[in-house]
Amino acid sequence: MSEAPVTQPGSAAPAEAKIPVTYTALYNVFFWIGLFSFGGGLMPWIQREIVIKRGWMRDEEFLPGVAMSQILPGVNSTNMAVYVGRHLLGVSGAAVAIIGMLTGPFVFMLVAAYSYKAILAVPALHAAMAGVAAAAIGMLLRMGVIAVGTSGRGVLSVVVMISVFLAIGVMKWPLVPVVLVAVPMSVLIAWPWGVKSKVKSGGDADA
Repeated sequence: MSEAPVTQPGSAAPAEAKIPVTYTALYNVFFWIGLFSFGGGLMPWIQREIVIKRGWMRDEEFLPGVAMSQILPGVNSTNMAVYVGRHLLGVSGAAVAIIGMLTGPFVFMLVAAYSYKAILAVPALHAAMAGVAAAAIGMLLRMGVIAVGTSGRGVLSVVVMISVFLAIGVMKWPLVPVVLVAVPMSVLIAWPWGVKSKVKSGGDADA
């Protein structure tokens, strides 16, 4: 029987991680994500690479970062890179992840700035962008289903999710007031579950 991969000191990756967490591996993951990020929609891709493919985090650890990256200032994907890097390898991991995320786009934009008109003249470019957008929407829907299954603890949690969706997605209400109301409600709903989990974990440890 082969031994589980050993992670770097300070790593918070689960013991069942399929690939060891190293600075090089972390940089490579976010480099390729950043290099092929067309028009956003990166959260599902980051989740696939970090949670599903490599097993560095669990959905329960990843999804709070998605929520934080949405409500904090800045670009969602770069916020998420900082969150994942910090969770896995501390402050230095956050720096490596954000540098990896920005390296590819930085170089690409320098090249694109010199060849902007020629790139726009390529007929297949618009079709390619439409295909990328369709794939991104599908990945977002998939991650949404996973988030509902992971975070939908009870009827009240589902009610909050639906209410936020209707308020922002359908009724077009301002984001900030909706978040200021929804976040305290979500915390109050989720708090008992966290207490029960800690009590259960303590009981298992004593056993």
